Amino acid sequence: MSMRLHQLPRKVFAELATGGGGQDAVSHLAAAEHSKHMTLIVGVLGAAQGGEQYQLARQGYDLLTAAWRADRDAAETVIRHPSVGVWARRTIQACRGGPVNPGAEPGGLRTIAAAAAIRAGLPTEVEVAVTDGRVMLSSLGTAEAPGDSVIVRSGRGHVKVGPVEVPGSPGEDAPGWLGLRRVRAGSLSVLIDDLDPFRMPDVPDLAPRQQHSAREWETAFGQAWPLLERHHPVTAAEIAATVSVIVPRTGRLAGVVSTSSPEAFGAVAMSFPPDPVTCAETLAHEIQHLKLSALMDIVTLTEPDDGRRYYAPWRDDPRPLSGLLQGAYAYLGVSGFWRRQRRLDAGPRQPEAEFARWREAAAGAVETLRSSGRLTPPGLDFVSGMARTLTAWREEPVSATAQYQARRAAQAHLARWQSVNGALPDRFGEG
Repeated sequence: MSMRLHQLPRKVFAELATGGGGQDAVSHLAAAEHSKHMTLIVGVLGAAQGGEQYQLARQGYDLLTAAWRADRDAAETVIRHPSVGVWARRTIQACRGGPVNPGAEPGGLRTIAAAAAIRAGLPTEVEVAVTDGRVMLSSLGTAEAPGDSVIVRSGRGHVKVGPVEVPGSPGEDAPGWLGLRRVRAGSLSVLIDDLDPFRMPDVPDLAPRQQHSAREWETAFGQAWPLLERHHPVTAAEIAATVSVIVPRTGRLAGVVSTSSPEAFGAVAMSFPPDPVTCAETLAHEIQHLKLSALMDIVTLTEPDDGRRYYAPWRDDPRPLSGLLQGAYAYLGVSGFWRRQRRLDAGPRQPEAEFARWREAAAGAVETLRSSGRLTPPGLDFVSGMARTLTAWREEPVSATAQYQARRAAQAHLARWQSVNGALPDRFGEG
């Protein structure tokens, strides 16, 4: 297995700064995130050095290497899986005295390797740990298991986790086995991950398995995806090339609650969408977060947090500068979505008002970022690219009604924010 240093071409950096980038840009980002996962896996081995689980981690690493040599693409499907990065980071942190999450221990590398061996068709027999009565095989599914450890056996087309036989198609369920379900819509192909304990860190409202079926998710994406491919083709290409996992969150009465994490590149956590437009907007929003998080792993855009917090027109809480940058980039993407969506019938949503609302919100946040004095030189270049896009969009005419609705919504949000957090002492934020 190999890693390499990643540098982003200036042209790609500039394209990302506009808010877009396209499939070529996200391929650069995905390659860097793959190397990040490899670095984290090697880091687990290093963090375990001298500890009681070092030999277990070494066994896992050697098996993972063997699976990679047997079928590189199959093994890298597991290595790239978003939860693997989360597990590896949390394991390293625990080894260094940080918080301990169940299952975040170096010996867990054997379980990662077992999943890679299964995908690669490599005959294997490896003992793995049981956590909370289950063994999670990343990207495949989870098996019920007794005791503290079980043997995973694979070969000749059969896979067993202890006494549990894994179906030939892992996405199927069987006695003692729950498989991760794959849904497809056009060029989009994602796993619905409602099983892996590391599927989305620090999100408390992850949905249980049976809240919505795979068929319901496939129907939702099947209705939203044609809208994206037909009317937002660059965004659709970015999403299809980047998003590999949907993590269901518990529902809400209106709209969608969604999030992504710098630790879990390729995963989007979202509640079940109420309609195709909301589903499409949510994906257009979250792909921006995924792109920017990956970019910030390559290029430092902000200075270290100095404790100041800033007003974000889409949040109820004051945000650090890096959080404001994340939000501004996401709502640059949302503004672009509604800018194109204005040509269509959006049902109960009012695209022109949405466009007017979010282009102004993003532009205000960008001005705060540029005036903060806390951007690095590349960060200032990046935010200046965002500003050029928004300046052009703010010159596009919208109706007086849309302007009024956008202004009222912005004023109401600021009033609510100030009622909780207090008035801002100046335009830059609060200390």
